[in-house]
Amino acid sequence: MADSGRPDTSTDAGRRTAINILNARLPRKRNIAQGLLRNEDGEVLLCELAYKAEWDLPGGVVDPKESPAACVVREISEELGVAVGVDGLAAVNWLPPWRGWDDAVLLLFDLGRVERSFSEGLTLLRREIKAVHWVAPEDLADHVAPHTARMLEQVLDGDGTAYPRYLENSEIPGGLT
Repeated sequence: MADSGRPDTSTDAGRRTAINILNARLPRKRNIAQGLLRNEDGEVLLCELAYKAEWDLPGGVVDPKESPAACVVREISEELGVAVGVDGLAAVNWLPPWRGWDDAVLLLFDLGRVERSFSEGLTLLRREIKAVHWVAPEDLADHVAPHTARMLEQVLDGDGTAYPRYLENSEIPGGLT
């Protein structure tokens, strides 16, 4: 430690000590990675979950030191028994606290399009997934949480831009167009 009581950041050990102090004090935010998979008719694959009423997109919480893209691939492999590739990022969505959960950042990845029969060969992790369903965009709000319905509406009604949507609580924040 330097005379000031702070780590001496001119040394490697001092920089590591300073980083450890900051890591212990700075806020941590939960990250969620989900995948948007569509069939040839534009329907969206939803998972009927064993642990909550609303259906949801495949994916899950990003583990420490795991990339969000690796998370969505891992979660789909574990829960649906299939390997997928990530085509790109469709949206970044900050979610406010909800039902007792702290706020989070959801990264929605585009997993491309597959044939409807894709869902027939899945091996579901039954403790988490009861069933999967192809759902038409106009029917999504009947099955998913309100924030998921709003996010999918924003993404599916996109103007074809090559960049992902940035959303807050599944809406375009004021001042952004």
